[in-house]
Amino acid sequence: MDRTSADITAPLQPVHQNLIGWGLSGLVLVFLGMLISIGLGAIWIPPSVVLDSIISFQAGQMEHELIMEVRFPRAFSAALVGAALAVAGTIMQGITRNPLADPSIIGITHGAGLAIAIALAFLSSGSYWILLIWSFAGSALGAVLVLSFSLFSKERISPVTLTLAGAALSTLFSALSTGIALYFQVAQDLSFWFAGGLSGTKWQHVFLLIPVVLVGLVLSLWISRSLTILSLGEEVAAGLGQSHQKVRWIGLIAVILLSGAAVSIAGAIGFIGLVVPHMVRLLVGSDYRRLIPLSAIAGALLLIIADIGARMINPPFETPVSAVTALIGVPFFLYLSRRKRGYM
Repeated sequence: MDRTSADITAPLQPVHQNLIGWGLSGLVLVFLGMLISIGLGAIWIPPSVVLDSIISFQAGQMEHELIMEVRFPRAFSAALVGAALAVAGTIMQGITRNPLADPSIIGITHGAGLAIAIALAFLSSGSYWILLIWSFAGSALGAVLVLSFSLFSKERISPVTLTLAGAALSTLFSALSTGIALYFQVAQDLSFWFAGGLSGTKWQHVFLLIPVVLVGLVLSLWISRSLTILSLGEEVAAGLGQSHQKVRWIGLIAVILLSGAAVSIAGAIGFIGLVVPHMVRLLVGSDYRRLIPLSAIAGALLLIIADIGARMINPPFETPVSAVTALIGVPFFLYLSRRKRGYM
């Protein structure tokens, strides 16, 4: 495809336009969403009490203890997991140039599920740290297999072909996970993971998520300008001195870190990485220097809202968060697969 000089120089323009305004607005919404999320539960806690417990925590007061030990870690984890999944999906779409790419669709999430099933079955200690390491390994397996199919093929792989390959891998990983879980009688433990959810998250999960997500975000922002240039085509990127293989491998590392950490804590939550980047593109365009940070904010907000919805659908019981995100993601996926026909 021919590119005009305006197309080629567009990724090199200043990035601050719209970024600060949308970013601040998104952060305000995330903050308000967290206040609502912390207040919701069997006992409604007003936002004023939530803020008071954060500013001047009083040990021994029931509401303050409930907020700081149970609800605040959950809301914080939802924001971090949503941001991680959204950025992972954004990077996947960028390095594969596939608008349908998402960790839950192309095998990465279910690769982590297979690794966790193996860990539950064969390791005597099922501590969170061990499950996290195995989750990273499974995410890496799924990512390498799917991206190798895309990056090392002699012919251009269409989005539908790559998505079908990922779906086939997801099915294989899921079947193996189920077989291992049933044979070794760990099906109940694994079922909680596959359902997806944030109940039971604690501060140790938050403290582990923060550095991993930050490293993943830094790597993503590091290659954001290169991803924008790569979106113009490999020939144009090579002409501008970009090493597309280097960008893709750094992106792969970022995806493994972000998706591995997210799924080890929240389980198989899908479609965040598919829906969010396209929603943000409608607001700020396809410059990844804007797209990545704003996708992180939008992903955090979307998962906070989904977690609130999961608690409100059938109180006092919780609906799996993955079911709520699927209600949003599946129609969007079907719409997008038809709309992107021109890419296939």
